Amino acid sequence: MTLPMLPQGAPSADPELEQTLAAVESRLSSLGEALRARDVEAIDHHATELHRALARAVDHFTHAARSGAIPPVLRQRLASASGLVAAQRESLARATAALDRAIEVLMPRETPALYSSIGAQERAGLGGVIQA
Repeated sequence: MTLPMLPQGAPSADPELEQTLAAVESRLSSLGEALRARDVEAIDHHATELHRALARAVDHFTHAARSGAIPPVLRQRLASASGLVAAQRESLARATAALDRAIEVLMPRETPALYSSIGAQERAGLGGVIQA
């Protein structure tokens, strides 16, 4: 993944912040590829690595924000990465909901008896004649 170029005359970014953000972007890209390939093991691995990279980024950017301004280019890239994380989360939530619906259709839950230990469905099969 290529990093955006800083405009002429723009303040240079802190190399540590740059590397931290590049790691997040790389992990996001890798997770996206694993999701497209539907590779469960790769998804798990890249999701864990993304979580670690995001934790480091939060720490570094929080520290940088306290000690000075964060360059606008890095802010934009961080906002973009945040949007990608939200999009991937939404995509996974939709896929999970679709899977849950498919499982519900294939394996419906058993309904409890409505009237007694001999439910209405079970009684219907008994049949019989009432005699006076």
